[in-house]
Amino acid sequence: RGRGFGSSIAMGRFKTQHNGYSLAFSPFVEGRVAVTTSQNFGIIGNGAQYVLEQRGGPGAPLVETARFDAADGLYDCCWSEENESVLVSASGDGSVKVWDVAAPPTANPLRSLEEHTHEVYAVHWNQVRKDCFLSASWDDTVKLWSLAGPPASLRTFAEHSYCVYAAVWSPQHADIFATASGDCTLKVFDARQQFSTLTIPAHEYEILCCDWNKYNDCVVATGSVDKTVRLWDIRSPRQELATIAGHQYAVRRVRCDPWNESVVYTCSYDMTVA
Repeated sequence: RGRGFGSSIAMGRFKTQHNGYSLAFSPFVEGRVAVTTSQNFGIIGNGAQYVLEQRGGPGAPLVETARFDAADGLYDCCWSEENESVLVSASGDGSVKVWDVAAPPTANPLRSLEEHTHEVYAVHWNQVRKDCFLSASWDDTVKLWSLAGPPASLRTFAEHSYCVYAAVWSPQHADIFATASGDCTLKVFDARQQFSTLTIPAHEYEILCCDWNKYNDCVVATGSVDKTVRLWDIRSPRQELATIAGHQYAVRRVRCDPWNESVVYTCSYDMTVA
């Protein structure tokens, strides 16, 4: 039950062929979402990138408007902030796939960016500059990309010592992003600088996710295999602002509420959302 809703919520449903992995709302088209899927929970097998639309308001069915099949699982996706038809997917074969829903199937993928040497686990488009995006990989690196030039990364950030599970742009600053890694650290980067500007040993176990507070540009949330979420003020990183417990297994995803500064949502491998 959500804020402002009644006791029941009308839902549109769509059955994907494989297990769902990630979802991203279009920044341009109301009711349009991109959904990445992977066979066998992403362990082995194929994947598909879906684009679904809900036409007719809440409760209307979700309709498939595009589907792009991939030879490996797809773990994450994000929409371009410049072109309403373009999105990118993070692939288990180490590539970043670029799709155009307005182009014919034979023209897709528009590009397959193949610089990572292991699975790409996360992608995130810059919502301030709008002309670039990040990819985070199990090869311990983060790469910065732009579709405006040749199919090569603009820069590689290689400071983590284990898998990078998330790379998230600041919602307020064009060049600042945070990364979460299996090396148990949260790092903050300024893309204009040669090295990271901050490293926080944020948990004792792998960090699977992070997100920025949408109202306070200095607060970052992290979720970990240790079953907790921690809140950090990057101006005073020696001690967390808070530790939030409650899950029985690892915290897979954390999101700061875009409408309320003090609310954080989590989902966990214990199959609960909190």
